[in-house]
Amino acid sequence: MLLLDIEAELSMWEQGQVVWREEQFPVAELAYHLALWLQSPAAGHENFELDSMQSEEGLIRLASSDEGWRIGSIVRPDFWTSPVTWDVLVAEIKQFDRDVREGIAAMGIEPAFIPQP
Repeated sequence: MLLLDIEAELSMWEQGQVVWREEQFPVAELAYHLALWLQSPAAGHENFELDSMQSEEGLIRLASSDEGWRIGSIVRPDFWTSPVTWDVLVAEIKQFDRDVREGIAAMGIEPAFIPQP
C-alpha cells in the first residue's frame, strides 16, 4: 500500500527545540487519517489516535485537555506537547498536510490519494 511506503522523519518542536523525533514515520498514512478525522463530526470533540498498519499500537495521539489540545506518542507515554487551541492545532495539521503533499509530489507521485483536510 502506498500510504505505508512513504516515510520520512517526523519531529515535534516546542520553543525552538526538538521534543520528539521518529525516523521513518509513515507520514502519508498520518496525513491521510488526520484529513479524515478533520472531516468527521468527531473532529474537535473526540481524541485522535493513529493506528498505523505498521504498528500494533497507535503511534500519534491528539487529546483534548482542560488547557487545550496536546500531541503525544504511544511509544513515549510520558511525552505530551504543551497545550494549544483547536485553531492552532488545525492550522498545524493543515501545514503538515501541505508539507507531506509537497514531498510526495517531489517524488513524482500525485498526492490526490490523501483527502483534503
